[in-house]
Amino acid sequence: MNPVIRLNDVSLGWRDKPVLQHVSGQFNQGTLTAILGANGAGKSTLVKGIINFLKPTAGSIEIARAFRKELTLLPQLSDLDRSFPITTYELVAMGAWRRIGPWRQYGKAERVRISHALEKVGLQAVADQLIGNLSGGQLQRALFARLMVRDAQVLLLDEPFAAVDEDTCEDLMRIILNWHAEGRTIIAVLHDVDRVRQCFPDTLLLARQVVAWGKTANILTEENLQQARRLSLGGF
Repeated sequence: MNPVIRLNDVSLGWRDKPVLQHVSGQFNQGTLTAILGANGAGKSTLVKGIINFLKPTAGSIEIARAFRKELTLLPQLSDLDRSFPITTYELVAMGAWRRIGPWRQYGKAERVRISHALEKVGLQAVADQLIGNLSGGQLQRALFARLMVRDAQVLLLDEPFAAVDEDTCEDLMRIILNWHAEGRTIIAVLHDVDRVRQCFPDTLLLARQVVAWGKTANILTEENLQQARRLSLGGF
């Protein structure tokens, strides 16, 4: 399969604090991969490196030329400023900015795309509400709708199921599986081992370094999970 993202002995950190060391491997086109590990394992740090929010302290991250403009990020809910005065509709419409720019009017095709995305996530009734009035589950649905409007081929999802109820988790998981069926490349940061076993064909298990990376059935063994726990407790 064609590599979309290649990690070449990558180390990442914040200022003088190392978070991840010596990560090598690749995410292939059309794969659905969970990045799994304990808090502090480096999962979100790796995503920030891939999306170029954080520069490697060593090694390199290569994005295949055909996909360099196709990466998009679903941030953690905690990273968002919910006091910013925009409506649900306006948040979802931001997904179209790469096509039309931030200042141009939305044409009919874009308005249809935005309305369809709101309908898919069940938010038509709150389209005119400010995002500060949304529940955590509604805001996460709105962010998924923004991804639908963005229509990128490579999606990085940072904690997509955090702080949302089980019904919302199931609805969002169905969206992810539909994207996977369409051939998109999806990388999701997760904590839930059971959900990963059920839904994600590939897993990268981190504990501030790569513990194991490959097919989920081969990666989520008790031996690997115990090693991840030991490494997370022990540090570098």
